[in-house]
Amino acid sequence: MRKNTFTAAIPVAVIALGLTLAGCSSTPGAETPSKAPMSQDSDSGSTPMAAPMTGSFEGLNGKTVAGMASVADGELKLSGFSSDEGPDLHVYLTSGADEAAVGAGKEIDAVAFDKESQTFMLAGIDTSMYSYVVIHCDKAKAVFGAAKLS
Repeated sequence: MRKNTFTAAIPVAVIALGLTLAGCSSTPGAETPSKAPMSQDSDSGSTPMAAPMTGSFEGLNGKTVAGMASVADGELKLSGFSSDEGPDLHVYLTSGADEAAVGAGKEIDAVAFDKESQTFMLAGIDTSMYSYVVIHCDKAKAVFGAAKLS
């Protein structure tokens, strides 16, 4: 009896691992729940609003990233922003500025390296859980820069 339970658990574990890894790939046109538009005037009260936070970008790993990041009122705003060009740049909310923190963080959306002003909706995200805004090249798996929020 025990042999059958163990044998049946292996395919379930393989499927779960496959689904987890599939969630890490970037498929063009795929929407993630964090990207879905949601009215800021929602009365659900399910996501607490954190105090406004701002930070200045610094380049990392030999890359140049500049500008300011601000998180307030359910939005992430980049101002005076510029970055070295990358093939697949995304903005993340994280608890650190390294690759492990990006993996554990929250992907927000693709980011334009050459657009000074950009705004991203943070509907449904508890921003108090994060202390950095990170610019990451998903294709190269490289952190380009980060802004520590305070």
